[in-house]
Amino acid sequence: MPTQSSQQLTSPSPRGGAGSTVTVRPASETVPAKSLRWPSADLFALRRGMHCAMYQHLGAHPAEHEGKQGVRFAVWAPNAKRVCVICDKNGWQHGKSDLYGSNEGIWTGFISGMKPGDAYKYAVETQSGQILEKMDPYSFYCEVPPKTASIVYDLEQYDWGDKAWVDHREKTDWLAEPMSIYEVHLASWKRPKDGRRYFTYRELAHSLLEYVQEMGYTHIELMPITEHPFDGSWGYQTTGYFAPTSRFGSPDDFRYFVDYFHQAGIGVIIDWVPAHFPTDAHSIGRFDGTALYEHADPRQGFHPDWNTYIFNFGRHEVKNFLLSSARFWIEQYHIDGLRVDAVASMLYLDYSRNEGEWIPNQYGGRENLEAIQFLKDLNIMVHGEFPGVMTLAEESTSWGGVSRPVYDGGLGFTFKWDMGWMNDTLHYLHRDPIYRKYHQNELSFRMIYAFTENFVLPLSHDEIVHGKKALISQMPGDYWQQFANLRLLYGYQYCMPGKKLLFMGCEMAQWHEWNHDAELDWGLVGNTHHDGVRNYIGDLNRVLREHPALHENDFADDGFSWIQADDAEHSTYAFCRFAHSDRELLVCVFNFTPAVQENYRVGVPLGGVYKEILNSDAAIYGGSNVGNQGRVVTVDEEMHGRSQCVEIVLPPLGMVVLRYEGVGEKGTAVQLKDVGHDG
Repeated sequence: MPTQSSQQLTSPSPRGGAGSTVTVRPASETVPAKSLRWPSADLFALRRGMHCAMYQHLGAHPAEHEGKQGVRFAVWAPNAKRVCVICDKNGWQHGKSDLYGSNEGIWTGFISGMKPGDAYKYAVETQSGQILEKMDPYSFYCEVPPKTASIVYDLEQYDWGDKAWVDHREKTDWLAEPMSIYEVHLASWKRPKDGRRYFTYRELAHSLLEYVQEMGYTHIELMPITEHPFDGSWGYQTTGYFAPTSRFGSPDDFRYFVDYFHQAGIGVIIDWVPAHFPTDAHSIGRFDGTALYEHADPRQGFHPDWNTYIFNFGRHEVKNFLLSSARFWIEQYHIDGLRVDAVASMLYLDYSRNEGEWIPNQYGGRENLEAIQFLKDLNIMVHGEFPGVMTLAEESTSWGGVSRPVYDGGLGFTFKWDMGWMNDTLHYLHRDPIYRKYHQNELSFRMIYAFTENFVLPLSHDEIVHGKKALISQMPGDYWQQFANLRLLYGYQYCMPGKKLLFMGCEMAQWHEWNHDAELDWGLVGNTHHDGVRNYIGDLNRVLREHPALHENDFADDGFSWIQADDAEHSTYAFCRFAHSDRELLVCVFNFTPAVQENYRVGVPLGGVYKEILNSDAAIYGGSNVGNQGRVVTVDEEMHGRSQCVEIVLPPLGMVVLRYEGVGEKGTAVQLKDVGHDG
């Protein structure tokens, strides 16, 4: 190591403040350990950008070295002049605990006497002599913000109890399973009344699971729980790609959270953000004084919308970092799925940029070839190493094959969010019913592309923030009509092909926009209309689970058939849903006007008895109780190109779901093998 004389340098304070003074000591006063050897296989994968378990080598790991207990450190900083660990043991002084550099740009060392729970940072000296105090990019645990130090943590102690769930997951084809996802922001779902700002992971595990089970959801999706400095980013500006936020407790506390849900049969998906990262001084940006994780050129490396850095996906060490992060959450925390945020911003070099503000790829195009390859590698790794674990893309453009296999030319995601469905459906529902007949195609258009991807139908947090208002407040009409429109929206979502996602608070028809600094409006519980919507969501989830026609065949056109989508005068729609193996036929009919449609005839594929299994206008949901007394029998009359029809009462701003029970007054089982999407 180069020798320096003692000097005073102004730098950020070791615990997150600004402007403190750090004393640089001569290197001769330090006692670093010998450099650690890397296995040749790891080095090969490292150099190829194929190492998906870098967290096993980099970061801080409790270890024994030369008969002493302590912590082994390793950090990538190829352009640094000197790297030291600063911590309580050495008084947070640069120069006390040096690390040794290597040809790979990785600095390693061992500090005896350090232990789990000790806070630390890296003091990175740049080639110009500036001292940068950085959190560990591979830290497993961090101080509670606004403090910014990393914390040594031993990940080998937790005893998992979810083997049955993990074994089940490995054998499960989620494409054919019922999936209704409850999207949650842990900090604002519910807050304690005892003066604390947050509940702990363990407390939330119990209260949230009880609620999720009551509501009938199959999965939860957590908005980013990776460590982040700014609450207002909702977690989407990540600094700790290997650390669950300490706001709610320790890594083992979060493991308990996941374990508890798994033992109850509920899956846990997390938001994961590889598209960009914040510019906070303690984070990975300009880590050794140069652009390591990000592009140096702001036309490639800086995101103008979010004022964040963009990862350099073409650099092997960056791919190793991100692939390792993805693998880490699945391996170490048994996560069931990664919802990848802002995929569109990764795919296009000119995303949100004007002419001259971006650099074309090597072929002159706008596609980010390195990011595309990274996403493919990500999905190959996840699906290859962890059967049953899902990846979900938030991708808002018409990019083809997002959820198609890599070997078939796709990006390899399990699912893609259907942002087009969300936008078109909300645009239609926002309209006064008197004008809906002029926009009939807004709901029917979706079926032109519905089976090009494996879609999730999202009504997420993005739809109820930044002045958009809560979903119930977006609905037109008087008080009763607003609730009826909202139930109609949810019914349409659950009956359409695709998996379902709903943001917290929407299930209770909360009037106000989501506020990340406050809990949900739990005071609405007990109100007849709001409880009605919660009852309705609970029954939608039950019907989704119990009826294979609503989930088995979500991604093939033989699972869906329009009956009619062109009765614009009455603003009605009707379609069939079919299960695999001829097991079930459902008829779903929607009335988007506040007028009761009496004696409304709908063509059906088979004659016999149809049972009304769901009616959004039921009194228990806050409706007017207009319906069909539980069942209808077909009329031998041609309608909508079918030889049989049913004559039903369509409730105002309501929907009904009819299940084919068979022939005869009591219903006799029949084969559906001759009934398909052609009717």
